[in-house]
Amino acid sequence: MPEIFIGLMSGTSLDGVDGVLVDLSHGTPRHLAHAHQAFAADLRDELLALNTAGDDELARAARAANALARIYAATVAALLAQKPDAKVCAIGCHGQTVRHRPADGYSIQLVNGALLAELTNIDIVCDFRSRDIAAGGEGAPLVPAFHQAVFAARDPHRVIVNIGGIANLSNLPPAESTTGFDCGPGNILMDAWTQRHRNEPFDRDGAWAAGGCVIAPLLAQLREDGFFSRPPPKSSGRDLFNIAWLERHLSGAEQPQDVEATLLELTAGTISDAILRHCSGAREIYLCGGGARNTALCRRLEARLAPAIVSATDTLGINAEFVEATAFAWLAQRTMTVQCGNLPAVTGARGPRILGAIHRA
Repeated sequence: MPEIFIGLMSGTSLDGVDGVLVDLSHGTPRHLAHAHQAFAADLRDELLALNTAGDDELARAARAANALARIYAATVAALLAQKPDAKVCAIGCHGQTVRHRPADGYSIQLVNGALLAELTNIDIVCDFRSRDIAAGGEGAPLVPAFHQAVFAARDPHRVIVNIGGIANLSNLPPAESTTGFDCGPGNILMDAWTQRHRNEPFDRDGAWAAGGCVIAPLLAQLREDGFFSRPPPKSSGRDLFNIAWLERHLSGAEQPQDVEATLLELTAGTISDAILRHCSGAREIYLCGGGARNTALCRRLEARLAPAIVSATDTLGINAEFVEATAFAWLAQRTMTVQCGNLPAVTGARGPRILGAIHRA
């Protein structure tokens, strides 16, 4: 009997919502439909503003959560319009991260789960990070458990790198425990800089960055941040890597295109250094998330990680842009079937935990 779930993901890139309708009856997820809903400019601006303290932010956050629930519901409707006979067991919704402070005991992902259940008439699983943090973990990354389930192989040693706003990796050595952690900025700084200087949402194919020159002293300053040398488990977000963090290192005399080239090199360098340091012996590196479509970034990773193979997860049967949404469909299935969803070796939690809060339809 099919076990059909929906996964919804809106990440730190703030470009919108990715949704998948997926059959999880067998080991390999079978995608039935996918959909994307872009954020309206005013909602995107508000979500970005809510990453820092401001006036009336409790009410503003509640209103944003309601707006997100409606966009998530529209994504669900778009999925079901493609497969109207699908019987969905539950929806896994990550929500929109506006604070990630595991050291202070919390991480906030905005979504009104009750409203989303009301709008879709489907059980909702959300608030995935809180239980792991309550157990002493980072609450992120959570996708390595999914990567282990669907991408691990007896041979060879694989690494899965998700390059969203933040980059994280899952280390899948044969016959050994899976590990994983956030490496640092993925697209978050490159996108913000492109938006500021080119009025475009992102640097398509990394073409703008590829035409610039890396500013070696700036790159060295950025690499000095203590996050990069911190041992795992570790996680991050806009709380650390944001445009203000970048501006503290700029003199103002830099050419914008050269800054973009430097940011691309920062992402490529911190990902590849993390793999070389913590994933010794890896022979195959598979990329997912929006960064997997950045041609210039992929070329730099190939050069830095040779002779390992670097490819997109499409090669393994899952479109690189669907992996995270699929992971939250899978995590919802784990919650609904009373199975643990975290990996303590990844997050640092005291043990395996059943994740998520359930809002019944």
